[in-house]
Amino acid sequence: MTTLDWAGAEAVLDAAVCWGDGEPGGAAILFDAEGLRAARTGGVESLSTLAPFGIDSVVRYASVTKHVFASFVLAHPEAISLNDPLGKHLPQLAAATAVVTVGRALDMSGGVPDTRECLTLIGHSIFTQTRAADLLAFHAALRRTNYAPGTEVHYSNGGYRLVEEAMRNHGLLFDDYLRRVVREGLGLAMYAAEMWTDPVPGLCTGYWFDGAGWQMGLQGMHLSAAGSLTGSGRSLAEWGRALLRGKGSLAGVLALLSAPRQMLDGQVTGYGLGLRRQRIGERDLVGHGGSQPGFKSYLLIDPETLTGCAVVANRDDVNTADIAAKAMAALFGASLPIAGSNLVPGFYVTDKGADWIKVDRASVSRLDDEVAVYPAGSEGGVDSLSPTSSLRLRMDGADIFGTVGHALRRYRPAEPEAIPTDLAGVWISDDFDARLEIREGAVCMGVGPTRRAMPLQSLGNGRFLFTLEDGPWKRRICLHRLSDGLIELALSRARVIEFRAAGYPTKF
Repeated sequence: MTTLDWAGAEAVLDAAVCWGDGEPGGAAILFDAEGLRAARTGGVESLSTLAPFGIDSVVRYASVTKHVFASFVLAHPEAISLNDPLGKHLPQLAAATAVVTVGRALDMSGGVPDTRECLTLIGHSIFTQTRAADLLAFHAALRRTNYAPGTEVHYSNGGYRLVEEAMRNHGLLFDDYLRRVVREGLGLAMYAAEMWTDPVPGLCTGYWFDGAGWQMGLQGMHLSAAGSLTGSGRSLAEWGRALLRGKGSLAGVLALLSAPRQMLDGQVTGYGLGLRRQRIGERDLVGHGGSQPGFKSYLLIDPETLTGCAVVANRDDVNTADIAAKAMAALFGASLPIAGSNLVPGFYVTDKGADWIKVDRASVSRLDDEVAVYPAGSEGGVDSLSPTSSLRLRMDGADIFGTVGHALRRYRPAEPEAIPTDLAGVWISDDFDARLEIREGAVCMGVGPTRRAMPLQSLGNGRFLFTLEDGPWKRRICLHRLSDGLIELALSRARVIEFRAAGYPTKF
């Protein structure tokens, strides 16, 4: 019988939940099959009203939504199967996306580009409002995937958007499922708010800190079932309890959501259908986090002991994943690994393509996706311990070799070069009527008061980085020269946007 140290887990919450009465806050809750065992709250729901944050304060769960949506998909086998290609339900998709199966779209192995990052690469701000139908047409115009389905795993919201549209085509709506199964069936006030501006009962204001003061979180893009769910900390904990109990309409659902998924070569990835496996001590837990401008969340549960931790916040500087992991580790009397790296710091690039990494003291950024790394293996090297940002890397001479996204890669030290003068000029993305200009060694995007010049940093062999600031986000974008008159822009979740030089013939 497992001995559970509830007092130790509560001490973690005491140390983590330390937000004052004049700042945004959050809640952290420990639970088991019998009920809520402990809760800590701090901060306020709103800097206007200064109402204290409580376990019933309503927030945006962001990507914690994913496994709830996947349970909705699994509830309708008469309409859709995990083995169906997306094109069966969305015939307007380009061939490369149409062949991605529903299962791979949900388990991050499909290579479906992320909607938000694609919009960033064609110049749209996080604040630009977009609707579901227009974004479906946008995805249909994408001619490539980030990688061949089943050959890599990397986080993207795009697959969830497309599967939701497939469900919609069958007359099946996510919020109807929430009403029937969650609100009426479990008595939990969870709603799918498709637009940021949709009224949600009791919704807190979310905040991000710009260095000088708190700013309200805002997003213009249609949210989709990748991150549309709202609810309280209490509701998230009670949902976790319902999954663990597995009664009624949720019987067997947790096992299906967390079942191992495989790449084409048979590798098990550690990411299921909206849930990721997380090793703590000798235990395999499952959970997921969420992040949107002004909001953070995390749900972490142990199917063996029927215990878990839910953390929500209306401030996006909170490491909700760290709080949940430390609390569960304390509960089991386990220790967590300490981040660190023996890789030589600096920039590295693959021989071909837009792929690059930057090694820091205890983290590695790949295509602008920064993840902590931990010492691993008798041969040295590091492991990110992340199913969706998987890195297993070691030094091989001056190179770095290993797997990223579970796929083999070799990175060589970057060898910067002068910015070629023939990059200067106007560049056009024909599919989206987007344009940028390269002038005096900088990328220029936007018009009028939104126009920005972002200096290029060479990585060598036709690869360059530039940094785009967009509200609470900074994006380090790779500009990769494909050939004379053709470039692509790449971020970790979007590697498919091409621009041709003005005056060159269109590619298609």
